[in-house]
Parts: sequence; C-alpha cells; structure tokens
Amino acid sequence: MSAISKTTARTSAALSVAVAAGLLLSACGGSGSQTTVTGEGATSQQKAMTYFADVLTKNSDVVLDYTGSGSGAGVKKFIAGDVDFAGSDSPLKPDEATDAKKRCGGNDAWHLPLVAGPVAIAYHLDGVDKLNLNAAVLAGIFDSKITKWNDPKIAALNPGVKLPDTAVVPVHRTDSSGTTENFTRYLSVAAPAEWTHKPSKEWAGQGGSGAAKSTGVGDTVKKTPGAITYVEWGFATENKLGVANLDFGAGPTELTAQSAGKALENAKFANPGSKDLVVDTDALFGLSEEGAYPLMLTTYEIVCSKGYSDSKTGPALKTAFSTILDKGQDGLADLGFVPLPAQFTAALRGTVDALG
Repeated sequence: MSAISKTTARTSAALSVAVAAGLLLSACGGSGSQTTVTGEGATSQQKAMTYFADVLTKNSDVVLDYTGSGSGAGVKKFIAGDVDFAGSDSPLKPDEATDAKKRCGGNDAWHLPLVAGPVAIAYHLDGVDKLNLNAAVLAGIFDSKITKWNDPKIAALNPGVKLPDTAVVPVHRTDSSGTTENFTRYLSVAAPAEWTHKPSKEWAGQGGSGAAKSTGVGDTVKKTPGAITYVEWGFATENKLGVANLDFGAGPTELTAQSAGKALENAKFANPGSKDLVVDTDALFGLSEEGAYPLMLTTYEIVCSKGYSDSKTGPALKTAFSTILDKGQDGLADLGFVPLPAQFTAALRGTVDALG
C-alpha cells in the first residue's frame, strides 16, 4: 500500500505502472517489504519502463514508478532530488552534471544506457508503401527546403515510385526532447552541409508542425496525409505508419530488429574503462555498414553513483537494474527496442555493481 499511496500524486501514466506492479506483486506472492524507486523523463522508453515494472514485480521486491514527461523535465526532477533517476535520450550537459553532483552529495552522476531502440522516419503517404531517404534529403525536409513529395531529390532515391505532387508536412517535437537532440545530431554528423543547426533538445529547424512527446508526433502523422516525423520505432508501428528505408552510405537499409542490433553491436563508449557509460554517438551515427541501421537512441538512466539521502535507494536501484539486465531483455524486441548485446551488458553490470 505504501508504494501505491506514494504514487497518487504523480501522473496517471505513472500511477497505472505502480498500481499494476502492486497488483501483480500480490498475485505472485511477494514478500510485502517492497521498495519503490522513482524515475522520470524520456517518453521514448515509456513502453520499456512499463514492461520492466512487470519484470521487477515478478522477480524482485522493487516497485518501479516511472513518469514519461520528456528528457528535459526528467533531468530537472532528478537534479532537484524529486526522483531517484532520470530517463534521458542524451547525456547531461556540463552544467547539468555539476548540478547533479551537488544533488548526489558531491558524488558523480552516472549514465546507464539501459534502453536502446531505433528512431524511425515515419510517414503518412497514401499509395507509397516503400520510401527511400538519406540524411541530406531528411535535412532538407525538416528544414522546409524540400516541400513537395515529388521533389527531384526524393525522386532520385525512389526510381519507379509514383510520388504525389503534394506538400511535405514535417512534424517535430515541441517539448524538450532527447529524441530531437539525437536526430539533429545524426543530421549534423551525416549531412553537415545541409543541416547547419546545432544539435539540441529544443527544435531549431525551420517551419513544419509541432507536437508534444512521442505519442503526440505519432498521432499527428497518423491523422495528417503527407506528414513525416522522427519517432521511436514502437510508436511508428503502433500507429501503423510507413517507415522509410534509410541510406547510411551502403544502400537503403530497412529498419528491422536485426539491422538495429547490428548497428548497436558496433557502438562504442565515449570513455572506455569508465563507469560513466556515455555512448559515442558521433561514431555510431557515422557508421556505414551494409545491413546496419545506426540511427539509434540509447536512453540513459541517470543515477547517483552514491550519495542518496535514503540508504535504501542505492541498493534498490542496484537490484532493479540487475534484474532488468538478467530478466528484462527477452521481451524488448516486441516493443520496438533492441536487446542489449554482450559488450553493453558486461559494461552495465560493472557500473550497476559499483552503485553505492
């Protein structure tokens, strides 16, 4: 009951996760001495967090209470000490890392890339079941420089496809979003001449239509003929949207669990040997290997390495993340995420085991 009462002041999404966890715990004969860990942030991993809550209920005495409010909001809540961890699609900026260290009692905050999933280029274009795009064309579309679907630059990538002479409606996130930062970083790395804006959680492109959160952009494209957006794969499939094949330099690549997994296997960490596991996204987004889809989101759970005011929090987070690594990978592909490869799992175990 204490876990559920603690959740009543939070959003309905978080409430449903916590209540489901409590009900399942009773059904599974839990000990009744469960500890709640709270997180907030990236909506891109909301489906994974809901799934992980069930995994923890069945395999531990930890209840997961996660609110999908956007990466920017989650980081602010973590720094303020309102939640135990932040979910973010991008690492902390230097000033945020400084503030997080203060929150953690002078100890560093660590990034754990616990959820990985591809970003789909999702579209609504009647009569076009297969669409090839590349970074340069995407930059033109999302900066409102390519405004018609039968533009010669799109047509050149799609020989034999009858493209309509209708408006392209690019849809971007209006909230502070790590998905936006990752997508614009990809454009900066892969098409620097066409995309001159700095990567940011705040949308900087010209024109287009905006919507809040992953659910918002997915729903907007579903309702808008001619629309296109960048969104996590699970939201694209949920809305039954078209998903473009992307040419990363080795020919058009279809987004599948296998192509996304191949890219993730080639990912590296920015600081090898460190417990702070920030992915080298520039190297990942610059990957050009046949059959690999490197437009990936590696969503971080940002935690205090130690220094929580409640002595139960660190051990509970360690239990939660260890259980997710051990028991929570098998069902991820069905939700649009990629099970973590061996190198990721090994690095994560080292960091999780070192949490204070």
